[in-house]
Amino acid sequence: MPIRFFNTLSRTKEPFEPMEPGKVRMYTCGPTVYNYAHIGNLRTFLFEDLLRRHLKYRGFDVYHVMNLTDVEDKIIRACKETGEPLKSLTAKYVDAFFEDLDALGVERAEEYPAATDHIPEMVELIKTLRDRGHTYEIDGSIYFKLSTFPQYGALSHFDMDQLQSGASGRVDSDEYATEDARDFALWKAYDEDDGAVFWETELGKGRPGWHIECSCMSMKYLGESFDIHCGGIDNMFPHHENEIAQSEAATGKQFVRYWLHSAHLSVENKKMSKSLGNIYTLRDLVAMGHDPLAVRWALISTHYKQPSNFTFEGLEAAKVTLNRIRDFRIRLEGIRGEGSDLAEAIETCEREFGDALDDDLNISGAIAAVFEFVREANRLMDKDDLSQEGARQALALLDRLNAVTGLFSPPLVDEVPQSILDLVQERQDARRAKDFARADAIREQLTSEGWVLEDTADGPRVKRT
Repeated sequence: MPIRFFNTLSRTKEPFEPMEPGKVRMYTCGPTVYNYAHIGNLRTFLFEDLLRRHLKYRGFDVYHVMNLTDVEDKIIRACKETGEPLKSLTAKYVDAFFEDLDALGVERAEEYPAATDHIPEMVELIKTLRDRGHTYEIDGSIYFKLSTFPQYGALSHFDMDQLQSGASGRVDSDEYATEDARDFALWKAYDEDDGAVFWETELGKGRPGWHIECSCMSMKYLGESFDIHCGGIDNMFPHHENEIAQSEAATGKQFVRYWLHSAHLSVENKKMSKSLGNIYTLRDLVAMGHDPLAVRWALISTHYKQPSNFTFEGLEAAKVTLNRIRDFRIRLEGIRGEGSDLAEAIETCEREFGDALDDDLNISGAIAAVFEFVREANRLMDKDDLSQEGARQALALLDRLNAVTGLFSPPLVDEVPQSILDLVQERQDARRAKDFARADAIREQLTSEGWVLEDTADGPRVKRT
């Protein structure tokens, strides 16, 4: 069965066929670096990470570009409020963004172009649109004329009759109301409110609009047409709709073949808002004592197209699930005997895991396949009927599946030293031999060395006191 994705453009689930066999060119909208990314942003970045990893797992050569928006209305407001220069302010939040990605186990894209490094290319793209009759100028600002692009609205299913019947106008703000089609700014003439943020160009003194940035950078690194464009559903209109209009108006070619959008994230069944105080960053959650990988699990385990509700109860459940996986791996590492090899269960798990993700990244189906495998392996270990080679193969399987999801990683190397694992295994052997005195002595030794041993349904669990 081929990989299939729900394409926002067609509103159908389509077989994925890249433009060039075996190679995928993908663009994802990155952060606007005026503040720390919140968990709603991170959910989208994690969905895109799963997409990238699964494409690589299926053998594709992925070239992934994610932009860094470092000039935009909100950034300029932040500069005015703080008195901090643009480059200084954005550099701080760019660094924080990459720290968050690393903490969450997100693979790095091949390119992270910053908007302010591509002003000349934006100027050239705007000149092309001007030469083709798609723009007009008022007081030094240049606007895209929507009436020159009749295909406008194909992605969001916006009714162009609204535009033609008088809903038109122009807008200077980078972001504006959903379902409000306006001629949008490609280039903004300098305004004193912009402070020191401007560029002297052939178009005059000013700065680019937000929408032109992504068209320029995506086409520079991926070509005038490419395979996949991702982002949050809030970017679909007007941002992605405007990207399509200005890109296709400039080139006469289809801009993107597959559009994938992640749904909204709420917190404790409420929309995130400053007034409710429920806009959390990864730093907030880590300061509360939460494991970043538990945050990854909580944000990635709901299908990307389904609205997701982040709860602290769910985050605790994610922590428990991660510990279950880690304990399972510890148990496998302690197997030394003869017995079954789990070959059939491993084959079934990997097939069902891959098939689930092939179906529009069905993460719940993929996780279910893994936990069915965990149950089967634990059943064999409970009967002392798993071979050392079977355990080794099971660990190799978890490594392969972890490379796709980032959810099945082993404990940190320094989390449980090998000497402690050996003691745990020795205690297990003593219990099987009914040498309970020795088993109790080992437990006391572990306690004296700062480790707590718990006997669970998934086997022994050891953790620091």
